[in-house]
Amino acid sequence: MLRREFLGVIGGAAATWPFAARAEQPERMRHIGVLMPSREDTQGKARIAALREGLQKLGWVEGRNIQIDYRWAPQGDQLQPAAKELVSLAPELILVQSDPATAALRRETWTIPIVFVSVGDPIGGGFIQSMARPAANATGFTNFEPSIGGKWLELLKEVAPGVKRALVILQTETPANASFLRAAEAAAPTLQVTLTAPSVHNATEIEAAVKTFAAEPSGGLVVMPHPVTVSNRDVIIGLAARYRLPAVYPFRFFAQGGGLVSYGIDQIEHFRRAADYINRILKGEKPGDLPTQASTKFELAVNLKTAKALGIDLPPALLGRADEVIE
Repeated sequence: MLRREFLGVIGGAAATWPFAARAEQPERMRHIGVLMPSREDTQGKARIAALREGLQKLGWVEGRNIQIDYRWAPQGDQLQPAAKELVSLAPELILVQSDPATAALRRETWTIPIVFVSVGDPIGGGFIQSMARPAANATGFTNFEPSIGGKWLELLKEVAPGVKRALVILQTETPANASFLRAAEAAAPTLQVTLTAPSVHNATEIEAAVKTFAAEPSGGLVVMPHPVTVSNRDVIIGLAARYRLPAVYPFRFFAQGGGLVSYGIDQIEHFRRAADYINRILKGEKPGDLPTQASTKFELAVNLKTAKALGIDLPPALLGRADEVIE
């Protein structure tokens, strides 16, 4: 081979090396965290599946180009250590569910971007400055406006017109629950219902509150959205059945699990929508520039089997409005 030909071959090969090297380089692995209630919860599994599905549609595949560190903390003393541990891993972004978990995360970081879901009062909780311009390191998706507290009480009265007393199962230390309670209190005189609202933190306190309340007649339950009520939903539904109390719940899975009536949002859809914000933040947008979005779709579910067991004839108008009638 002539020297000129040899140099031409070498030069041509060298010209292709950078392209070949670039083609063989693996994708950059991005790193996010997730803080949620118990992984054993069937709803928790469905939410994570929805998140992964949403991310995958946007090109993010766990184990290929995105690493997700999960921390699970149902409530109480487990929450703050889980938030602290997750922040110590220095993820590029953290997805968090619920007001208490977001508050715990806020105590650990004001720099790591946060996308929250199922938060009731992000402004009252100090997570953002405004819905349109969060102006901080957090944004996400809210579940309920404060006025929903009055609507739940109205629904209880519609389902069981004879109700004169209502036990509100909530945790008053959570700003969102407190705002829902204020709306219920505002509606109570017009509906001629007296409210009882002890703050509960575990199954024992829930059982004690319901047992005491059920000692007098004409009662019903309004269950507020909170990790303590969600994680103890089987306990609450069982108590309502035992003491024959009509009850209104905040999410469809309560009615699907034997609760009488539920009115609320599709939490799983929030996780699909959160994938878009995660994608945009990983690509360079700031969470403070992404508006916090309120829920626009609400679901009404009724359980006919439970109504029959309680001796309640549900109004035809209510059944006509229902998104799901469980028989």
